[in-house]
Amino acid sequence: MLKVLIVEDEELIRKGIVLTVDWAAMDCVVVGEAANGAEGLEQVEKCDPDLIITDLKMPQMDGIEMLEKLRQAGKNTYVIILTAYDSFSYAQTALRLEAVDYLLKPFHDGDLERAVQRVQAKLAPKQGALPEPEVKKGGNNRYVSEAIGYIKQHYQEPDISVSSVAQSLNISEGHLSHTFKKETGSTILSYLTRYRIHKAMELLKDCRWKVYEVAEQVGYRDIGYFSNTFKKITGKTPSEYQESLF
Repeated sequence: MLKVLIVEDEELIRKGIVLTVDWAAMDCVVVGEAANGAEGLEQVEKCDPDLIITDLKMPQMDGIEMLEKLRQAGKNTYVIILTAYDSFSYAQTALRLEAVDYLLKPFHDGDLERAVQRVQAKLAPKQGALPEPEVKKGGNNRYVSEAIGYIKQHYQEPDISVSSVAQSLNISEGHLSHTFKKETGSTILSYLTRYRIHKAMELLKDCRWKVYEVAEQVGYRDIGYFSNTFKKITGKTPSEYQESLF
């Protein structure tokens, strides 16, 4: 759930944003409100929001100074800027402060919701759109645990297979496949594929890795097959996923 902080000196506008937007429907929760930048900084420390929606012109401390202090402190919180001033200099300020959106007041119905959804689209990969596969709760079969351990140690090997996993455990392929499916809800090959893509997503967060290098690191000889598999599971090609992170 996305944690949102609203920073706006005009109480009617602030309360309107808090109360009229269907935050729950967007899987969001408003964790704090502030009437100026100084209060906003206090709320950031208290609530650790994922997203700040802030006006720029405010008394005591404006939104620009607040965001500058946040960036200087190393906070990479997402920001949507609200302002009544339609000028190039304000747009430049928004870019400099790494705002993800810039809305002119009064904004129209749906504008803010769409801006929040764009933030969610950016956050999704960073929050781990593909968690590491897990055994179903209550699963405790020794062979399944050992098979998963084997996969985690050998997933980089292109030739890993159900047969090689079963041989490492000294049991039949049939028995291992049946037990694994029962305890995890997944076939061994499906688990292996998802684990490889999970590891690929971690590697792609480092922009120094090329897609073909990541493919090799997680056991794929064919970059085309890797890209197709990655997109089937994540909805994006490896290149699209990596570009969305930066």
